[in-house]
Amino acid sequence: MSMDTELQKHYALLLGIGSPWEVKTVELKIGEKKVEIELGWQWGQSAQCPECGRKCSIHDSAPERTWRHLDTMQFATLIRARTPRADCPEHGVKTMQVPWAEPQGRFTLLFERFAVEVLLASASVSQACELLNIGWETAHEMMGRAVKRGLERRQLEALKHLGMDEKSFGRGQSYITLLTDLEQSRVIEVVEDRTTEAAEQLWQALTPEQKQAVEAVAVDMWEPFIRTIEKELPDADIVHDKYHISSYLGKAVDQVRRQEHKELMAEGDETLKGTRQLWLYNPENFNPEQRREFAGLKDLHLKVARAWAAKELFTKFWDYQEEGWARRFFKDWFGWVSRSQLKPVVEVAHLLKRHLEYLLTYLKHPITNAVTEGLNSKIQSIKSNARGFRSFKNYRIRILFFCGKLDLYPL
Repeated sequence: MSMDTELQKHYALLLGIGSPWEVKTVELKIGEKKVEIELGWQWGQSAQCPECGRKCSIHDSAPERTWRHLDTMQFATLIRARTPRADCPEHGVKTMQVPWAEPQGRFTLLFERFAVEVLLASASVSQACELLNIGWETAHEMMGRAVKRGLERRQLEALKHLGMDEKSFGRGQSYITLLTDLEQSRVIEVVEDRTTEAAEQLWQALTPEQKQAVEAVAVDMWEPFIRTIEKELPDADIVHDKYHISSYLGKAVDQVRRQEHKELMAEGDETLKGTRQLWLYNPENFNPEQRREFAGLKDLHLKVARAWAAKELFTKFWDYQEEGWARRFFKDWFGWVSRSQLKPVVEVAHLLKRHLEYLLTYLKHPITNAVTEGLNSKIQSIKSNARGFRSFKNYRIRILFFCGKLDLYPL
Protein backbone atom coordinates (compact mmCIF):
# COMPACT_ATOMS: atom_id res chain seq x y z
CA MET A 1 0.00 0.00 0.00
CA SER A 2 1.45 3.36 -1.05
CA MET A 3 1.95 6.34 1.25
CA ASP A 4 -0.79 8.23 -0.62
CA THR A 5 -3.22 5.37 -0.09
CA GLU A 6 -2.37 5.20 3.59
CA LEU A 7 -2.93 8.96 3.92
CA GLN A 8 -6.27 8.71 2.16
CA LYS A 9 -7.33 5.86 4.43
CA HIS A 10 -6.13 7.80 7.48
CA TYR A 11 -8.18 10.90 6.61
CA ALA A 12 -11.23 8.83 5.71
CA LEU A 13 -11.17 7.43 9.26
CA LEU A 14 -10.62 10.88 10.80
CA LEU A 15 -13.51 12.37 8.82
CA GLY A 16 -15.79 9.41 9.37
CA ILE A 17 -16.19 9.11 5.60
CA GLY A 18 -17.42 5.81 4.16
CA SER A 19 -18.91 4.41 0.97
CA PRO A 20 -20.22 5.80 -1.30
CA TRP A 21 -17.96 8.75 -0.40
CA GLU A 22 -14.20 8.29 -0.55
CA VAL A 23 -11.01 10.31 -0.09
CA LYS A 24 -9.55 10.82 -3.55
CA THR A 25 -6.50 12.99 -2.80
CA VAL A 26 -4.71 14.61 0.15
CA GLU A 27 -2.55 17.60 -0.75
CA LEU A 28 -0.18 19.13 1.77
CA LYS A 29 0.69 22.77 1.06
CA ILE A 30 3.49 23.49 3.49
CA GLY A 31 4.13 27.04 2.31
CA GLU A 32 0.49 27.95 2.90
CA LYS A 33 0.23 25.81 6.07
CA LYS A 34 -2.74 24.09 4.57
CA VAL A 35 -4.04 20.55 3.97
CA GLU A 36 -6.59 20.07 1.19
CA ILE A 37 -8.63 16.88 1.06
CA GLU A 38 -10.60 16.03 -2.05
CA LEU A 39 -13.63 13.81 -1.54
CA GLY A 40 -15.44 12.03 -4.34
CA TRP A 41 -18.63 10.06 -4.90
CA GLN A 42 -18.29 6.46 -6.02
CA TRP A 43 -20.06 6.59 -9.35
CA GLY A 44 -22.51 3.79 -9.95
CA GLN A 45 -24.04 4.30 -6.52
CA SER A 46 -27.57 5.63 -6.33
CA ALA A 47 -28.19 9.18 -5.21
CA GLN A 48 -30.64 10.12 -2.45
CA CYS A 49 -33.20 12.90 -2.61
CA PRO A 50 -32.61 15.38 0.26
CA GLU A 51 -36.36 16.09 0.44
CA CYS A 52 -37.89 12.61 0.72
CA GLY A 53 -34.87 10.31 1.10
CA ARG A 54 -35.81 8.28 -1.97
CA LYS A 55 -33.02 6.54 -3.87
CA CYS A 56 -32.85 7.80 -7.41
CA SER A 57 -30.50 8.33 -10.31
CA ILE A 58 -27.79 10.99 -10.46
CA HIS A 59 -28.55 13.93 -12.72
CA ASP A 60 -25.10 15.60 -12.52
CA SER A 61 -22.78 17.18 -9.95
CA ALA A 62 -23.02 20.59 -8.33
CA PRO A 63 -20.02 22.94 -8.69
CA GLU A 64 -17.12 22.16 -6.38
CA ARG A 65 -17.46 23.51 -2.84
CA THR A 66 -14.97 23.89 0.01
CA TRP A 67 -15.54 23.36 3.74
CA ARG A 68 -13.16 24.17 6.55
CA HIS A 69 -12.39 21.29 8.88
CA LEU A 70 -10.52 21.02 12.18
CA ASP A 71 -6.86 21.97 11.86
CA THR A 72 -4.30 19.21 11.37
CA MET A 73 -1.15 19.85 13.44
CA GLN A 74 -1.77 23.63 13.18
CA PHE A 75 -2.35 23.35 9.42
CA ALA A 76 -5.69 24.66 8.17
CA THR A 77 -7.59 21.67 6.78
CA LEU A 78 -10.00 22.11 3.89
CA ILE A 79 -12.39 19.61 2.28
CA ARG A 80 -13.25 19.91 -1.40
CA ALA A 81 -16.00 17.99 -3.19
CA ARG A 82 -18.51 18.10 -6.00
CA THR A 83 -21.82 16.92 -4.59
CA PRO A 84 -24.08 14.76 -6.78
CA ARG A 85 -27.50 16.10 -7.67
CA ALA A 86 -30.33 13.59 -7.36
CA ASP A 87 -32.99 13.35 -10.07
CA CYS A 88 -36.09 12.75 -7.94
CA PRO A 89 -39.37 11.89 -9.76
CA GLU A 90 -41.31 13.88 -7.13
CA HIS A 91 -39.04 16.82 -6.20
CA GLY A 92 -36.95 17.21 -9.34
CA VAL A 93 -33.21 17.80 -9.42
CA LYS A 94 -31.87 18.42 -5.90
CA THR A 95 -28.31 18.68 -4.54
CA MET A 96 -27.69 15.89 -2.05
CA GLN A 97 -26.92 16.52 1.61
CA VAL A 98 -23.32 15.72 2.54
CA PRO A 99 -22.70 13.85 5.81
CA TRP A 100 -19.92 16.15 7.05
CA ALA A 101 -21.68 19.55 6.97
CA GLU A 102 -25.06 21.24 7.25
CA PRO A 103 -26.86 22.48 4.11
CA GLN A 104 -25.25 25.67 2.84
CA GLY A 105 -22.65 25.43 5.61
CA ARG A 106 -19.06 26.46 4.96
CA PHE A 107 -17.62 24.42 7.84
CA THR A 108 -17.72 20.76 8.76
CA LEU A 109 -19.92 19.64 11.63
CA LEU A 110 -16.85 18.76 13.68
CA PHE A 111 -15.40 22.23 13.21
CA GLU A 112 -18.68 23.89 14.19
CA ARG A 113 -18.91 21.73 17.31
CA PHE A 114 -15.39 22.75 18.28
CA ALA A 115 -16.19 26.39 17.51
CA VAL A 116 -19.25 26.30 19.79
CA GLU A 117 -17.09 24.93 22.62
CA VAL A 118 -14.49 27.66 22.10
CA LEU A 119 -17.13 30.41 21.94
CA LEU A 120 -18.72 29.21 25.18
CA ALA A 121 -15.38 28.99 26.97
CA SER A 122 -13.84 32.27 25.76
CA ALA A 123 -13.96 35.55 27.62
CA SER A 124 -15.32 37.27 24.52
CA VAL A 125 -16.36 36.50 20.96
CA SER A 126 -13.34 38.44 19.72
CA GLN A 127 -11.04 36.16 21.68
CA ALA A 128 -12.79 33.08 20.25
CA CYS A 129 -12.44 34.47 16.72
CA GLU A 130 -8.72 34.89 17.26
CA LEU A 131 -8.35 31.33 18.55
CA LEU A 132 -10.42 29.88 15.71
CA ASN A 133 -8.93 32.17 13.06
CA ILE A 134 -12.36 33.23 11.83
CA GLY A 135 -14.06 36.60 11.41
CA TRP A 136 -16.74 38.11 13.64
CA GLU A 137 -19.46 37.67 11.00
CA THR A 138 -18.56 33.99 10.64
CA ALA A 139 -18.71 33.48 14.40
CA HIS A 140 -22.09 35.18 14.57
CA GLU A 141 -23.45 33.00 11.75
CA MET A 142 -22.32 29.93 13.69
CA MET A 143 -24.02 31.17 16.85
CA GLY A 144 -27.21 31.83 14.87
CA ARG A 145 -27.24 28.27 13.52
CA ALA A 146 -26.46 26.90 16.98
CA VAL A 147 -29.35 28.83 18.56
CA LYS A 148 -31.72 27.65 15.81
CA ARG A 149 -30.73 24.03 16.51
CA GLY A 150 -31.07 24.54 20.23
CA LEU A 151 -34.54 26.07 20.03
CA GLU A 152 -35.75 23.22 17.81
CA ARG A 153 -34.52 20.65 20.34
CA ARG A 154 -35.50 22.46 23.54
CA GLN A 155 -37.95 20.87 25.95
CA LEU A 156 -40.26 23.20 27.89
CA GLU A 157 -42.66 20.71 29.39
CA ALA A 158 -41.57 21.10 33.03
CA LEU A 159 -42.01 24.87 33.38
CA LYS A 160 -43.36 25.81 36.79
CA HIS A 161 -41.99 29.18 37.94
CA LEU A 162 -41.12 31.89 35.44
CA GLY A 163 -39.63 35.36 35.67
CA MET A 164 -40.35 38.39 33.51
CA ASP A 165 -38.10 41.44 33.51
CA GLU A 166 -36.74 44.24 31.38
CA LYS A 167 -33.18 45.09 30.40
CA SER A 168 -31.74 48.13 28.65
CA PHE A 169 -30.77 47.56 25.04
CA GLY A 170 -29.31 50.73 23.57
CA ARG A 171 -29.11 54.35 24.57
CA GLY A 172 -32.03 56.24 26.09
CA GLN A 173 -35.37 54.55 26.68
CA SER A 174 -34.52 51.39 24.73
CA TYR A 175 -35.37 48.07 26.35
CA ILE A 176 -35.73 44.36 25.84
CA THR A 177 -38.00 42.03 27.80
CA LEU A 178 -36.85 38.64 29.07
CA LEU A 179 -38.82 35.52 29.94
CA THR A 180 -36.80 33.25 32.23
CA ASP A 181 -37.15 29.79 33.73
CA LEU A 182 -36.41 30.38 37.42
CA GLU A 183 -35.87 26.72 38.27
CA GLN A 184 -33.37 25.97 35.52
CA SER A 185 -31.79 29.44 35.43
CA ARG A 186 -32.18 29.97 31.71
CA VAL A 187 -33.58 32.53 29.30
CA ILE A 188 -36.57 31.16 27.41
CA GLU A 189 -37.08 34.09 25.04
CA VAL A 190 -36.28 37.75 24.60
CA VAL A 191 -38.18 40.42 22.66
CA GLU A 192 -37.55 44.05 21.83
CA ASP A 193 -39.21 46.79 23.91
CA ARG A 194 -41.27 46.50 27.12
CA THR A 195 -44.73 47.36 25.82
CA THR A 196 -47.92 45.30 26.07
CA GLU A 197 -47.42 44.18 22.47
CA ALA A 198 -43.85 43.09 23.20
CA ALA A 199 -44.93 41.15 26.29
CA GLU A 200 -47.68 39.39 24.33
CA GLN A 201 -45.13 38.45 21.69
CA LEU A 202 -42.94 36.97 24.42
CA TRP A 203 -45.63 34.51 25.49
CA GLN A 204 -45.82 33.12 21.94
CA ALA A 205 -42.68 31.14 22.78
CA LEU A 206 -44.89 28.79 24.82
CA THR A 207 -47.68 26.49 23.70
CA PRO A 208 -51.11 26.66 25.41
CA GLU A 209 -50.26 23.45 27.28
CA GLN A 210 -46.95 24.84 28.51
CA LYS A 211 -48.58 28.07 29.68
CA GLN A 212 -51.26 26.12 31.52
CA ALA A 213 -48.59 24.24 33.49
CA VAL A 214 -47.00 27.45 34.86
CA GLU A 215 -47.91 28.01 38.52
CA ALA A 216 -46.44 31.48 39.14
CA VAL A 217 -44.58 34.34 37.47
CA ALA A 218 -42.23 36.70 39.33
CA VAL A 219 -42.54 40.17 37.87
CA ASP A 220 -42.08 43.85 38.64
CA MET A 221 -45.08 46.19 39.10
CA TRP A 222 -45.01 47.21 35.43
CA GLU A 223 -48.61 47.30 34.20
CA PRO A 224 -48.02 46.03 30.61
CA PHE A 225 -46.34 42.91 32.04
CA ILE A 226 -49.10 42.34 34.59
CA ARG A 227 -51.89 42.71 32.02
CA THR A 228 -50.35 40.23 29.60
CA ILE A 229 -49.74 37.64 32.33
CA GLU A 230 -53.36 37.96 33.47
CA LYS A 231 -54.46 37.48 29.86
CA GLU A 232 -52.08 34.73 28.73
CA LEU A 233 -51.80 32.77 32.00
CA PRO A 234 -55.10 33.33 33.82
CA ASP A 235 -54.52 30.36 36.14
CA ALA A 236 -50.97 31.37 37.17
CA ASP A 237 -50.24 33.50 40.24
CA ILE A 238 -48.41 36.81 39.81
CA VAL A 239 -45.68 37.37 42.40
CA HIS A 240 -44.19 40.82 42.76
CA ASP A 241 -40.49 40.36 43.22
CA LYS A 242 -39.26 41.41 46.67
CA TYR A 243 -35.94 42.61 45.26
CA HIS A 244 -37.76 45.07 43.02
CA ILE A 245 -39.82 46.21 46.03
CA SER A 246 -36.58 46.79 47.94
CA SER A 247 -35.26 48.76 44.97
CA TYR A 248 -38.34 51.02 44.96
CA LEU A 249 -37.95 51.69 48.68
CA GLY A 250 -34.20 52.21 48.30
CA LYS A 251 -34.76 54.86 45.64
CA ALA A 252 -37.28 56.58 47.90
CA VAL A 253 -34.75 56.64 50.74
CA ASP A 254 -32.17 58.19 48.41
CA GLN A 255 -34.66 60.86 47.29
CA VAL A 256 -35.27 61.78 50.95
CA ARG A 257 -31.51 61.89 51.57
CA ARG A 258 -30.82 64.15 48.59
CA GLN A 259 -33.55 66.62 49.53
CA GLU A 260 -32.48 66.69 53.18
CA HIS A 261 -28.81 67.04 52.24
CA LYS A 262 -29.71 70.04 50.06
CA GLU A 263 -31.58 71.65 52.96
CA LEU A 264 -28.75 71.01 55.43
CA MET A 265 -26.07 72.31 53.06
CA ALA A 266 -28.06 75.56 52.71
CA GLU A 267 -27.47 75.97 56.45
CA GLY A 268 -23.80 75.02 56.19
CA ASP A 269 -24.39 71.55 57.70
CA GLU A 270 -22.40 68.76 55.96
CA THR A 271 -23.76 65.91 58.09
CA LEU A 272 -25.02 63.91 55.08
CA LYS A 273 -22.11 64.63 52.76
CA GLY A 274 -20.65 61.41 51.37
CA THR A 275 -23.18 59.17 53.17
CA ARG A 276 -25.21 57.96 50.16
CA GLN A 277 -23.83 54.40 50.15
CA LEU A 278 -24.39 54.00 53.89
CA TRP A 279 -28.16 54.39 53.42
CA LEU A 280 -28.23 52.03 50.44
CA TYR A 281 -25.90 49.25 51.58
CA ASN A 282 -26.95 46.32 53.73
CA PRO A 283 -25.68 47.10 57.26
CA GLU A 284 -24.61 43.47 57.61
CA ASN A 285 -21.91 44.18 55.02
CA PHE A 286 -20.48 47.25 56.80
CA ASN A 287 -16.90 47.27 58.03
CA PRO A 288 -16.36 48.42 61.66
CA GLU A 289 -15.75 52.04 60.65
CA GLN A 290 -18.91 52.20 58.52
CA ARG A 291 -20.89 50.57 61.33
CA ARG A 292 -19.81 53.25 63.83
CA GLU A 293 -20.51 56.08 61.37
CA PHE A 294 -23.95 54.75 60.51
CA ALA A 295 -24.90 54.22 64.16
CA GLY A 296 -24.09 57.86 64.82
CA LEU A 297 -26.17 59.06 61.88
CA LYS A 298 -29.23 57.06 62.95
CA ASP A 299 -29.23 58.83 66.33
CA LEU A 300 -29.45 62.32 64.80
CA HIS A 301 -33.22 62.16 64.13
CA LEU A 302 -32.75 62.73 60.42
CA LYS A 303 -35.57 62.38 57.90
CA VAL A 304 -33.48 59.94 55.90
CA ALA A 305 -33.03 57.79 59.01
CA ARG A 306 -36.82 57.46 59.28
CA ALA A 307 -37.09 56.65 55.60
CA TRP A 308 -34.38 54.01 55.97
CA ALA A 309 -36.19 52.54 59.00
CA ALA A 310 -39.39 52.25 56.94
CA LYS A 311 -37.51 50.39 54.20
CA GLU A 312 -35.83 48.02 56.66
CA LEU A 313 -39.05 47.38 58.58
CA PHE A 314 -40.86 46.30 55.42
CA THR A 315 -38.45 43.37 54.97
CA LYS A 316 -40.35 41.63 57.79
CA PHE A 317 -43.36 41.36 55.46
CA TRP A 318 -41.65 38.57 53.54
CA ASP A 319 -41.18 36.46 56.68
CA TYR A 320 -44.89 35.89 57.33
CA GLN A 321 -46.45 32.55 56.49
CA GLU A 322 -50.09 33.39 57.23
CA GLU A 323 -51.87 35.83 54.92
CA GLY A 324 -53.89 37.37 57.75
CA TRP A 325 -50.80 38.33 59.74
CA ALA A 326 -49.12 39.69 56.61
CA ARG A 327 -52.16 41.88 55.87
CA ARG A 328 -52.19 43.19 59.45
CA PHE A 329 -48.47 43.99 59.27
CA PHE A 330 -48.91 45.85 55.98
CA LYS A 331 -51.84 47.87 57.38
CA ASP A 332 -49.76 48.96 60.39
CA TRP A 333 -46.70 49.70 58.26
CA PHE A 334 -48.73 51.66 55.72
CA GLY A 335 -50.37 53.72 58.47
CA TRP A 336 -47.03 54.58 60.04
CA VAL A 337 -45.48 55.54 56.68
CA SER A 338 -48.52 57.60 55.70
CA ARG A 339 -48.07 59.73 58.83
CA SER A 340 -44.31 60.14 58.25
CA GLN A 341 -44.69 63.08 55.80
CA LEU A 342 -41.81 61.59 53.79
CA LYS A 343 -43.33 62.06 50.33
CA PRO A 344 -41.12 59.64 48.29
CA VAL A 345 -41.69 56.83 50.81
CA VAL A 346 -45.41 57.58 51.05
CA GLU A 347 -45.71 57.35 47.25
CA VAL A 348 -44.05 53.92 47.24
CA ALA A 349 -46.32 52.81 50.10
CA HIS A 350 -49.40 53.71 48.03
CA LEU A 351 -47.94 51.85 45.05
CA LEU A 352 -47.46 48.74 47.20
CA LYS A 353 -51.01 49.05 48.56
CA ARG A 354 -52.41 49.03 45.01
CA HIS A 355 -50.48 45.83 44.31
CA LEU A 356 -50.90 44.20 47.73
CA GLU A 357 -52.66 41.09 46.43
CA TYR A 358 -49.67 40.28 44.21
CA LEU A 359 -47.31 40.88 47.13
CA LEU A 360 -49.23 38.38 49.24
CA THR A 361 -48.82 35.65 46.61
CA TYR A 362 -45.19 35.45 47.73
CA LEU A 363 -46.43 33.56 50.79
CA LYS A 364 -47.76 30.85 48.49
CA HIS A 365 -44.91 30.98 45.95
CA PRO A 366 -41.71 32.25 47.62
CA ILE A 367 -40.02 33.00 44.29
CA THR A 368 -38.01 36.04 43.27
CA ASN A 369 -36.33 37.36 40.16
CA ALA A 370 -32.88 36.80 41.67
CA VAL A 371 -32.21 34.25 38.92
CA THR A 372 -33.32 36.77 36.30
CA GLU A 373 -31.11 39.45 37.84
CA GLY A 374 -28.18 37.04 37.66
CA LEU A 375 -28.91 36.42 34.00
CA ASN A 376 -29.21 40.19 33.49
CA SER A 377 -25.68 40.57 34.88
CA LYS A 378 -24.43 37.97 32.41
CA ILE A 379 -26.27 39.73 29.60
CA GLN A 380 -24.66 43.01 30.63
CA SER A 381 -21.24 41.35 30.32
CA ILE A 382 -22.20 40.09 26.85
CA LYS A 383 -23.26 43.60 25.89
CA SER A 384 -20.10 45.18 27.31
CA ASN A 385 -17.78 42.68 25.62
CA ALA A 386 -19.51 43.35 22.31
CA ARG A 387 -19.39 47.12 22.97
CA GLY A 388 -23.09 47.29 22.35
CA PHE A 389 -25.36 45.95 19.61
CA ARG A 390 -26.79 47.83 16.66
CA SER A 391 -29.22 45.02 15.87
CA PHE A 392 -31.71 43.48 18.30
CA LYS A 393 -31.59 40.28 16.24
CA ASN A 394 -27.87 39.91 16.96
CA TYR A 395 -28.43 40.75 20.64
CA ARG A 396 -31.13 38.06 20.93
CA ILE A 397 -28.92 35.41 19.34
CA ARG A 398 -26.07 36.23 21.69
CA ILE A 399 -28.36 36.11 24.76
CA LEU A 400 -29.89 32.75 23.84
CA PHE A 401 -26.48 31.32 22.91
CA PHE A 402 -24.92 32.13 26.28
CA CYS A 403 -27.95 32.19 28.60
CA GLY A 404 -30.49 29.80 27.07
CA LYS A 405 -28.89 26.53 28.21
CA LEU A 406 -29.63 25.17 24.73
CA ASP A 407 -28.22 22.07 23.08
CA LEU A 408 -26.12 24.04 20.59
CA TYR A 409 -23.96 21.34 19.05
CA PRO A 410 -24.41 20.11 15.47
CA LEU A 411 -23.56 16.52 16.37
